[in-house]
Amino acid sequence: MSALPQYPDVRRYDTLPKLLAHNAEHWPREVAMREKDFGIWNEFTWEDCAARVREIALGLHALGLRRGQVVGIIGDNRPQWVWSEVAAHAVGALSLGIYQDSMNEEVAYLLNYAETHVVVAEDEEQADKLLEIADDCPGLRHIVYCDPRGMRKYDDPRLIGLEQVCARGAQLHAEQPGLYAELVAAGSGEDVAILCTTSGTTSAPKLSMMQGGPFIEHCTAYLRADPKRPGDRYVSVLPLPWVMEQVYAVAQWLIARCTVNFVESAETLMADLREIGPTFVLLAPRVWESIAADVRSRMMDADRFKRALFDYGMKLGRAALAEGRRSPLADLILFRALRDRLGFTYLRSAATGGAALGPDTFKFFLAMGVPLRQLYGQTELAGAYTVHRADDVDFDSVGVPFDDAQLRIEAPDANGVGEIVARNAGMFLGYYRNAEATAKDKRDGWMYTGDAGYINARGHLVVIDRIKDIATTADGARFSPQYIENKLKFSPYIAEAVILGDKRPYLSAIVCIRYGIVAKWAEAQGIAFTNYTNLASQPQVYRLLEAELKAVNAHLPEAQRIRRFVLLYKELDPDDGELTRTRKVRRGVIAEKYADIIKGIYGDAASVAVDTVITFQDGSRSRIRADLRIVDLLPPAHAPRAAA
Repeated sequence: MSALPQYPDVRRYDTLPKLLAHNAEHWPREVAMREKDFGIWNEFTWEDCAARVREIALGLHALGLRRGQVVGIIGDNRPQWVWSEVAAHAVGALSLGIYQDSMNEEVAYLLNYAETHVVVAEDEEQADKLLEIADDCPGLRHIVYCDPRGMRKYDDPRLIGLEQVCARGAQLHAEQPGLYAELVAAGSGEDVAILCTTSGTTSAPKLSMMQGGPFIEHCTAYLRADPKRPGDRYVSVLPLPWVMEQVYAVAQWLIARCTVNFVESAETLMADLREIGPTFVLLAPRVWESIAADVRSRMMDADRFKRALFDYGMKLGRAALAEGRRSPLADLILFRALRDRLGFTYLRSAATGGAALGPDTFKFFLAMGVPLRQLYGQTELAGAYTVHRADDVDFDSVGVPFDDAQLRIEAPDANGVGEIVARNAGMFLGYYRNAEATAKDKRDGWMYTGDAGYINARGHLVVIDRIKDIATTADGARFSPQYIENKLKFSPYIAEAVILGDKRPYLSAIVCIRYGIVAKWAEAQGIAFTNYTNLASQPQVYRLLEAELKAVNAHLPEAQRIRRFVLLYKELDPDDGELTRTRKVRRGVIAEKYADIIKGIYGDAASVAVDTVITFQDGSRSRIRADLRIVDLLPPAHAPRAAA
């Protein structure tokens, strides 16, 4: 690899609009973005992006948006999302990304909390959501919709199309040609630019105030640790409100002049990845787990010869990985074609973050030749600040700090385990309108993460779990629920799992099946079923999952083995408050919502009766009445005990 690329002087270009203007001035015809629409990849140059941002910024200015006010953005990943964010910063406003699948109550909470004046919405669906809550959000003045389809029937003065906003901006630019440049020049890196929602694992999310200059400076440190170059291809699929997608699809896009590609839909993701052939990707652990599960699922449908070839290739690849090398034979017979099939042929860097990725899934991709690296960080510290170096990957760690980051272990125990405390150039200014929470988490210039971890002999950070989630059985055996859950989710049949056992006599599990793959397996077995609930109750499915859990138990210490489990009648869902928007388990919600099931598990019942109503995203409701079978994996006489 050649020397590090020359990145712009981020002390001079200390805001996102300044970086965009710099790129448009020096590389106007270079492709900056692509978006797939109706099967066609449409390209946008730096000049195109700069012109669009200028029009949106001046249009918002014409609508009355002023410095210090807040612009909300909600919708799927699209060029208009990024343009609107940079345009808001150009005017001196703050951007607030809202997850597109957020429920009405969540959106209303965020809009009122941030006193949002304008929301840019992708389409009719999001506009409908905003109109339903608009009367409860007194500060909301304008709803700017990007896609005009279906919007003609509305008659609300707060609605305005993005094209109309751009037309007003173009007119204002013609009347005052120097205004946009003046607005951009007035911006400072010290200004708060982004309000980024925290994960909210225990409560409603807080809003982390990110200053433009420090955020860009930290993203440049990230690029020194994991370089990107002009023309590198990135596919933006993770939600743009998430801080790591802000790093990759917005800041690194502008600093390194990468080409960001937006897929047509979630359903076309894998096909679009193959068409683009990205040079670097960032995917959440659940996406990597889903890809690995899909690969193994497809092998179930393959003939005997192909299955044998797959097994032999994986055996060679894993053996070579254990020796720190690659297997040319495995690459020839399996991995080269598999990487091509997945769109990973040209990858130089692949990353995962936001939650822990199980070592088994990690090894699966590394053996395949995917240069996967684990990241670690927090929203408050501008996303990741540790990463594996290309020649120094440790499956159980999250790598080493960037050159602008420092971390230490607070109050370590005899084994060196304590709270992870860190700081870097991109540290947040504080929580928006929440001085009490700021003082609790940010002390003496350090961020107290709430995560437990230690530094291993190689200097890598090892993250165990959230401190509050590390549990102890009644016998005194300590365990990390997250670690065991990740081992379970390596199974192609398990989508989610929640490990129980804190202050209990043994460990147990609530398991959610991976519906698409288990359904395919059931059809191949000739098992009739009607829906998720019915499939999860089938005796054959229970036997299938029992074998998967026993296989995991075999590789766990005796005190951490799962004794009992139940298959849940539904998937865990962020809309039900059971998961965060980044798919982290809200353990408090699970403990309260499924208290009867947990009581049955630890009451040694053979089953537990469920009578509940599920509300679907479209508002429809369905009553669930079932007896959930509770399965014993270990006989009571062999229940795990803590070591003496």
